[in-house]
Amino acid sequence: MTAEAAQETGADPLRAAPPTATEEPTEERPLRIALLSYKGNPFCGGQGVYVRHLSRELARLGHTVEVIGAQPYPVLDAGEGVTLTELPSLDLYRQPDPFRTPRREEYRDWIDALEVSTMWTGGFPEPLTFSLRARRHLAARAGQFDVVHDNQTLGYGLLGLEKLGFPLVTTIHHPITVDRQLELDAAEGWKRRFSVRRWYGFTRMQKRVARRLPSVLTVSGSSRREIVEDLGVRPDRIHVVHIGADTGLFSPDPAVPEIPGRIVTTSSADVPLKGLVYLIEALAKVRTENPEAHLVVVGKRPEEGPVAATMARHGLEGAVEFVKGISDAELVDLVRGAQIACVPSLYEGFSLPAAEAMATGTPLVATTGGAIPEVAGADGETCLAVPPGDADALAAALTRLLGDADLRRRLGAAGRERVLRRFTWEQAARGTVEQYRRAIGAAARTAARR
Repeated sequence: MTAEAAQETGADPLRAAPPTATEEPTEERPLRIALLSYKGNPFCGGQGVYVRHLSRELARLGHTVEVIGAQPYPVLDAGEGVTLTELPSLDLYRQPDPFRTPRREEYRDWIDALEVSTMWTGGFPEPLTFSLRARRHLAARAGQFDVVHDNQTLGYGLLGLEKLGFPLVTTIHHPITVDRQLELDAAEGWKRRFSVRRWYGFTRMQKRVARRLPSVLTVSGSSRREIVEDLGVRPDRIHVVHIGADTGLFSPDPAVPEIPGRIVTTSSADVPLKGLVYLIEALAKVRTENPEAHLVVVGKRPEEGPVAATMARHGLEGAVEFVKGISDAELVDLVRGAQIACVPSLYEGFSLPAAEAMATGTPLVATTGGAIPEVAGADGETCLAVPPGDADALAAALTRLLGDADLRRRLGAAGRERVLRRFTWEQAARGTVEQYRRAIGAAARTAARR
């Protein structure tokens, strides 16, 4: 259903009176959860993956989850207990016409005007405008949810939801300020740096909002430290709940043939944080000793930029394949068939690709950027670890692993065992519910003191 269909009140929901406090859920009673996602594409970025798998596992635990999202809408696993409510934006970044100017009849209210004007001036409006729409939507639905879970919107509209009767928990996967700094470091010329600063202007809002949030979840100890340092959130308000891999889907299958020399990675090509350019440089070095080595990138092929230039410089166009829009089953078989999975990122708040590759039993080469060591484990035990941004070290690890079948088998088996023990979505859901109940109890105590 759409948000408009759910709102049957004539009052201004942004100014709605706070509802009467509801009974605090007991430890046993299932929860009614509103899960907010301003951007939910499960095939591009970790936020959509998070919403899809967490909502499914929360429902399997007996809770009711209503995902409230904007375009691209989340793709959810069909099943009892999970529904999607569409809260449409103007979808200004859709393909094939990103940065479009809407027709006059598309404008509905002042939030739409704010969204367009921010885009026109080079900013990214979606976290703010989604938060305002979400607040209006929730205010019209007093008493329908036990807890609201925001998936890294961090917009002004979410402040004060507790006064409207909605205990709030927010997931921050990692501070976007990290992405901003890495892009600034890679920017050439003052015009590009100005453009990056303007685009990431929303991070100032996210800093202000994060400091006022009562309960923050994050996915790793590394992200927790970054949230404290970059966003100024009090450490006692931040709780680490690791996310995981779908270990039923991402699993070994001996029937899938191993393709000699194949290395697979998941990457947004020219996002500096992902470090793909270093992997391309490493591949050129590896192929001097192992000519059959080749790379499959799950992501869009760049037509220009650093990655395209590096491939052209080393003559690697035929040795690097990009695949996009593949199904889950195709992705799993792609990883299963590779001799090596690689995560070359300069920084990750968690690294789902690392956990998923390990879950298939495919041996992993990964950097030590951000939280990757928390997921991948110790060098030589569950992966081969290299410093971020070091193409020579990456090439040496890839060459070593391609030439040692016993090492590949040992690392692959140890990697899957590590994921099964530490990083599953059921474990993530149980840890998240624990934090929901803590937030609900804290909100009830605060309301009682008023």
